[in-house]
Formats: sequence, structure tokens, C-alpha cells
Amino acid sequence: MKIEEVSTLEFSFNQLLETLLVKKLENEQFTVKLSSERSQFTRFNQAKVRQTGFVADGWIELTLMTDQRSSFRQFPFTGNWEKDWQSAYQALQELRDELPLLPVDPYLVLPSGNNTSRETHIGNILPAEAVVTNVLEQVRELDFTGIYAGGLVIRAYGDSSGQKHWFATDSFTLDYSLFISSGQAVKGTFAGSNWDQEAYSVKINEGKQQLKLLANRAKEVPKGQYKTYFAPAAVADLLSMLSWGAVSEADIQQGNSALAILSRQDKQLSPKFSLRENFQLGLVPRFNQLGEMAAPELSIIDKGILVNTLVNSRTAKEYQKIANGANSSETLRAPEVIPGNLTYEQILPSLDTGLYVSNLHYLNWSDRPTGRITGMTRYACFWIENGEIIAPIENLRFDESLYRFWGENLIDFTNIQEFIPEVGTYESRQLGGSLVPGMLVNDFTYTL
Repeated sequence: MKIEEVSTLEFSFNQLLETLLVKKLENEQFTVKLSSERSQFTRFNQAKVRQTGFVADGWIELTLMTDQRSSFRQFPFTGNWEKDWQSAYQALQELRDELPLLPVDPYLVLPSGNNTSRETHIGNILPAEAVVTNVLEQVRELDFTGIYAGGLVIRAYGDSSGQKHWFATDSFTLDYSLFISSGQAVKGTFAGSNWDQEAYSVKINEGKQQLKLLANRAKEVPKGQYKTYFAPAAVADLLSMLSWGAVSEADIQQGNSALAILSRQDKQLSPKFSLRENFQLGLVPRFNQLGEMAAPELSIIDKGILVNTLVNSRTAKEYQKIANGANSSETLRAPEVIPGNLTYEQILPSLDTGLYVSNLHYLNWSDRPTGRITGMTRYACFWIENGEIIAPIENLRFDESLYRFWGENLIDFTNIQEFIPEVGTYESRQLGGSLVPGMLVNDFTYTL
């Protein structure tokens, strides 16, 4: 990342914001949100480059508010002041014409306060010309498929009350799979702000060992309840369900939350399960869509007890609650599950006989009020006997309640955590991810 490039984009954004402050009418308020990136993308298949290129992209979302009404427009952000102001002024005029035609919003939250923040994280990621060599060096003899995305990502915010935030970070993600001739695969991710070739080699070597095990004949596992170890990637998949109708205060108020029983204190989870939002890693911005700052840490579940939900200002206004800086969808942005006491060496002996699950997919609520989640195992999952890997398994469907696997059936979490990154690139590169340990559970229910 070039500091000069970041400074130029920041200057252009600030200039746009200052001009809008001058041009706004007395009865108007506005918010301005920026999403921008300068990213190198390289796609691999069979350990060869299939597509590569550089993307410079960005967009501004301008929201105008007056007379308890609001609407927004999005337009490209180029960093060129003349072009960006022309787009902004056209959007402003369109919104002024549109607002009188819209209904009143009784829960509209206007910008307030004078919060400001500025974070710029300079990483040490691979130069574009070094990506192919460094990624493929360890996997040339393998059927390696994946996508590398790396570079500068910017999120910024400003409004008519004087709030202004800037967040820029250098980061990369490598989302990959290693295949064998039967079509089975080992899935992996490698991500961060500093490329570490040695750490990447360790990840690939772990995948190679699993590939050898996948070559064995698969064991057919009948439906039933099995002691199961979930690797960190699988734990992150389960954790992601909490952002879909669980930790949101609006969902709890509307009766849609899987944690409703927990919120009424009718039940609690295992004292070994603690969850928090942790923004101190600097992976995502702390500010939300209204420029409000979340606390550096927010405990959500403390030793099995729900102590906080995610509350944005709109929900707070509607249900007379206290906002805590949550985003508009009240979803987890920087989740961390606190580690336990299970060491890496103890995983297989403690599992003894059961299933080792590396990844999950197709997750959904099967019965949200009781916290039941359905999904399937995926990629390198194995049958374990007497603490030894015996054979890979075919994919299994499961249907189980979080009140069981994070409740009375939770044996322990590992004492080490792994960062599982967000690898989505729909519309733009996604930031952040989950910091999670592995998890050992009794009697997990597989239905098919």
C-alpha cells in the first residue's frame, strides 16, 4: 500500500464532505459512506493461473434526511474531485426532489455527536508480481484451486453533525482447496496483513497430510449421535448463524431470535462458552453506518449467560433500549470465542471414538425458537477410533440445537484460536472474520 495513494483518496473524501456541509440546506441532514479498494485478484485452478488482474473500485452512498424522511443514492468514487463532486451534486438534487414524495419514518435516526477516528494499517503483503510464485511454490504437484485477493481496503464515514471516520487497511485472503482424483478435497484459508511464507508452508503441509488420509476408502457412518470435534473453520460456520436471527435486539423484541430463551434467562449455555465482539485486533472499523463507535470490546455471552445483545440506534429508539454501536443489521462484526483448555495434542485422544469435522456448509435454522441448526459436513472429515484417524467419511447432514452443543454437551474448546477470514468479494472485498478455537462436543446429532 502506498501512503501517498491513501492520502490522496482521504483528501478527496474529506473535500467532498466539506463541500456537502456548505451546500446543505438548513433543514437538511446527511450521511456519507465510502467503500473503496485497490485489490489484486488471482484465480488458480490445477496449480495454474487462470485469471489475474487489478481492481480499483469505490462507491459513495449519500443519504439525505429532512422532515423525518430519508432516501439515498450511490455513485462511483474515483478519487478525482471534479468527477466525484459532479456525481454527488446530481445525487443531492435528485434526493431533494424525491424526499417530499416519501412517507414519514417514525424511527428515523438523525446523525448526532462529534465522534472522529482515523486508522491506517500498513501491512506487508505480497507485491502483485510475487503472488503467483509465492502461492504456487508449495503446491505445484497438487491439484490446487483457489483465489487470492489482496491490497488496500477503505471504509469511511462523514455526516452533517461533524462526525468523521477513516479506516484503511492492507490485507490479503487466500481461499483454496486441494483435490484428489476421486473429487474429495481439503479446504483451507490463509489470511492476514503480513504474508508469512513459513506459516503458509505449514498450512499447505497440513493439507497434504489430510489428502493422504482422504485417499483411503470412505467409511459409511449411520445416522445417530456421535462425539464430535469441530475444527475452527467449522466453529466459525456455526458462529455465523448467530448473526442471522440470534444476537440482534430487534430480533429478540420481534420474537425472531434463536436466543429468546436465553434472553428471558429461562436457560443458559455451558459456562465454558463465552463470546465477545473484539475490535482491538483492528481488522474492521469500529464505527457503524451512523458514525457511532462501538466499544473496543463488548461481551455478548459470558460463561453461558447472555449479557448483551447488539443494539443499533433505530432499534433503541423503537424499543426504548440503549444503543451500543451495532450496525444496521445488528450482526457480529468482530466475533471472538474465548479459548478453553484442550491442547492440540489432546484433541484426538479426548475425542477417542467419533467424528472429526473440518468444515460445514448449507447451514440454516431448522427450528429457530429452539436454536436448532441444520447443515452438512464438508471436505476433509474423518472417523476416529481410539484416538486414531481410521477413514474419511461421506458427507453427513446434521440437525442439532445450540442449546445442546454450546450447552450441556460442550466438553471443551481448544486453548488456541484460529482466525477464519471473511473471503466474500460480492460487490467488494469483505473485511474481518472470526477468531475461534476448535470445539469438542458430546452426542452431536446426525440425521442423514
